[in-house]
Amino acid sequence: MTLAERIEKDYIAAYKSKEQLKLDVLRLLKTAAKNLLVELKRPGGVLTDEEMLGVLIKQGKQRQDSIEQYRAASRPDLAEREAAELAILQEYLPKPLTPEELEAAVEEAVRSTGAASPQDMGRVMSAIMASHKGRVDGKTLSAAVRQRLSGK
Repeated sequence: MTLAERIEKDYIAAYKSKEQLKLDVLRLLKTAAKNLLVELKRPGGVLTDEEMLGVLIKQGKQRQDSIEQYRAASRPDLAEREAAELAILQEYLPKPLTPEELEAAVEEAVRSTGAASPQDMGRVMSAIMASHKGRVDGKTLSAAVRQRLSGK
């Protein structure tokens, strides 16, 4: 079953069981997917799992940014709603890398790219983001790569 099919199936189940929050999140996700299809000039087509994963990652990142902004604005009620939406989106994302897996991925990328200094950080991050799409957060990865390349 493709990711898009799974989301459609869960959308119908949420509709039938009247899970309003999940229904809202999946509806927004389906809309974002349709918008991407229009952007790609494939209306009525189907997204690949990789394209759908990109939509999920983008939606998750938007929720994470909203949570930070709401907390900074002292709006815990809105931050909690965004956190609940993010939890639903995370059900469809691949399992994040563990700290040990992240460290191993950084070591492998440093070795394969020949990175030696913090100036090579972009190449290392690109290599990891490409090979572990959706499994690693950019901020966490940036900190891990910076720490490794600065020798600390």
